[in-house]
Amino acid sequence: MNESNDEAAREPRVLGVPRMGLVLLVGVSGSGKSTFAARHFQPTQVIGSDFCRGMVSDDENDQSATADAFALLGTVVDIRLRRGLLTVVDATNVQRKARDQLVRIAKDNDVLTTAIVLDVPEVVARERNRVRPDRDFGDHVIRRQRRDLKEGLKRMSREGIRRTYVLQGQEEIDSVRVELERPWPERTELTGPFDIVGDVHGCRSELESLLGELGFELRRDDLGRPVGARHPEGRTAVFVGDLVDRGPDSPGVLRLVMGMVADGDALCVPGNHENKLVRYLSTGKGRLTHGLAETVEQLGRESEEFRKEVLEFCDGLVSHLVLDGGDLVVAHAGLKEEYHNRASGRVRSFALYGETTGETDEFGLPVRLPWARDYRGRATVVYGHVPTHRAEWINRTICLDTGCVFGGRLTALRYPEREIVDVDAERTWYEPVRPLVETQPRPEERGTGQVIDINDVGVADHHAGLVVETGYGTVRADSESAVAALEVMSRFSVDPRWLLYLPPTMAPAPTAADPGLLEHPDEAFAAYRGSGVGEVVCQEKHMGSRAVAVLCRDEAAAARCFVPGEPGTVYTRTGRPFFRDPEVQAEVVDRLRRAVTDAGLWDRLGTDWLALDGEMLPWSAKAHALIREQYASVGAAARASLPAASAALAAAADRGVDVGGLAATIARRTEQTEAFSQVYRRYTWDTEGADGLRFAPFALLATEGREYTEADHLWHMGVAEQLAGTGGMVQATRYRVVDTTDPASCSAAADWWREMVDQGGEGMVVKPLLGARARGRKGLALPGLKVRGPEYLRIIYGADYTDPERIAVLKDRRLGRKNGLAMREHKLGLEALTRQAAGEPLWRVHEPVFAVLALETEPVDPRL
Repeated sequence: MNESNDEAAREPRVLGVPRMGLVLLVGVSGSGKSTFAARHFQPTQVIGSDFCRGMVSDDENDQSATADAFALLGTVVDIRLRRGLLTVVDATNVQRKARDQLVRIAKDNDVLTTAIVLDVPEVVARERNRVRPDRDFGDHVIRRQRRDLKEGLKRMSREGIRRTYVLQGQEEIDSVRVELERPWPERTELTGPFDIVGDVHGCRSELESLLGELGFELRRDDLGRPVGARHPEGRTAVFVGDLVDRGPDSPGVLRLVMGMVADGDALCVPGNHENKLVRYLSTGKGRLTHGLAETVEQLGRESEEFRKEVLEFCDGLVSHLVLDGGDLVVAHAGLKEEYHNRASGRVRSFALYGETTGETDEFGLPVRLPWARDYRGRATVVYGHVPTHRAEWINRTICLDTGCVFGGRLTALRYPEREIVDVDAERTWYEPVRPLVETQPRPEERGTGQVIDINDVGVADHHAGLVVETGYGTVRADSESAVAALEVMSRFSVDPRWLLYLPPTMAPAPTAADPGLLEHPDEAFAAYRGSGVGEVVCQEKHMGSRAVAVLCRDEAAAARCFVPGEPGTVYTRTGRPFFRDPEVQAEVVDRLRRAVTDAGLWDRLGTDWLALDGEMLPWSAKAHALIREQYASVGAAARASLPAASAALAAAADRGVDVGGLAATIARRTEQTEAFSQVYRRYTWDTEGADGLRFAPFALLATEGREYTEADHLWHMGVAEQLAGTGGMVQATRYRVVDTTDPASCSAAADWWREMVDQGGEGMVVKPLLGARARGRKGLALPGLKVRGPEYLRIIYGADYTDPERIAVLKDRRLGRKNGLAMREHKLGLEALTRQAAGEPLWRVHEPVFAVLALETEPVDPRL
């Protein structure tokens, strides 16, 4: 027995310190604070007043620098706490003024403050200071500090310091152990899966039904009352609070939820109604409004023991929970990102009541600030509190209060599946102050309940530049480029709700070894072979304009998923409407939708919308002004001037002047000009409205809840052929598969390319057969290399570019920057489609979309 007591006596005292918070070491000079800090904390966690004094004066004992030193100390503490880092202040901290400044910084950052007081005898402190040459103050300083310390110990608990440890004497100081405690809300080790239940408000019967729909099996007591529920697959229920008030059986709901939490089958956060109930049960006082009277009356029929259990349960609930590695936050009224995992009265108030303007609406209810509209956090936030007709996603947040007690529904979210499960209320148990009716869809509503503001999507987020984390690394765009991109989006783009993707630029094949060519398929095959890509697909390159078509089955699908009143859109590489005339745009959309319907793709793909990447032909449909002003004008000028020059040279020759060389040059220029004009004429034809237009798709980008970048190009070509087979405006694309390691296969493909370009084709695009996410030896492979024919390149480099001296210069093309740009934009495109398929908020989809447009401003030779 005595041995056991001795063992217990040797157990060190444990000082619990929040892992994310402020620690004040308090003690007179010479009490051992620096030694204690070095023993129990990391060097980077400790901020000393002496160190700061030295930083601002080069002398740690320069008392004239004290004010500046503490200003620096406060700044460092503020930064560390804002970043969620444990911060230990090594200073005397015996005066309340010094403590108040630091406690205020902690409160501003919503973290808790702990004080550790090192109380050593005055004689010990004096002796320690006397042996230190840097301490030349008198004994009266120690006496004054000790007096301040004794006075401060009486009121530290009233200064906002959550916990104060007083260590008496050196023996106790040496024997303690500091243990870092995680924040109360942090349960990141719990990864679910979860079934998160919205506001119940005493509707026990509906809760039983909902748990049944979710697959939970109820456990009942001898009286048949539900006292627990367990899911056979180990799912955990999470309740968002407001279990009580207004409904018919708040005690029954409490009994069931308390049992589930006690058994480890559920988690729960408090609602504002639990908070009010705790105050009433603790004091017997409170206004019996908003349904509290019903709960008090119902609990009055329960035992005193049960009421004590209810008080203990509700009073012990933590303001919010951070789950699933930080990816999920549950709080009754929601929670801004900067409050996640924090602990303060302000955080608890926000989690329970939300944030209001201080005004009331026409129903006398608080006007709430739309925190979810501005939310940009990584974690999904699930909440309740404000009854809505349906659960709706707003950015990465969702409100599950669908007004069951008001005659609506009781709703749950399956996480991580993001599936909504709900049951209807059995009746209206409590008449709402504000009618619970479905509102008319606002013009800024977007599919799956997400709400956006098209006037400020992403604008405030990207003023300092763009840094986009993709599945293949980080892609950056500078602030100037980002601002330019946002300007284009805001002034010229289609409705941004359609913009789920922008195509990347296409890099050309490496420069051809043939002295008479700039590009040839052999170099494209060699490039992919060298990067470890064995099979490629060669697709005919249409001479049109890049176009993305987003098409909806009907207007109802468009209103639900994108934009009310518009069944689809076609936009350019820069997100602008493809056609200036809205009537032409609408007719093209209708014809493409008809092709999708006739091909049976809506049902086959199980979707109400799809997005296609392709080429709109002819080139003149989009580039008519460019052809007239940049190409036709050049040809016309040459045809007007060269014959005159030729005639002048002929006249000079008749006079005996030797102009043979110059005449040959003019003759060659005449032939080259005619060849130049034939190129752009070949890619133009008359169209009227949508008549004469053709669309050649080469990739199905996405459908509802899916993206297809993992599919190989043969699958995508199959979809295109199905659409082309409907006899509408969709045109098929010729293609062939090539083994880059087989010389015969490469040679046959090169012959096919030569045949196409000799017949007036632009060339071909070589892509990894395995699709957009194909990988080579060093990671993601280039999405494609274009191999353009020599005649087509005349309109890029000029009619005379094939002259030996010119083409020799042009061969020094420096393709590294273009290839890098193509790869970065490709990564961004993949990321945008991934986020769209995952149902992420529009601002998250727009990050990579904006970045593609921003990168387009980089100085790269536009001829490449």
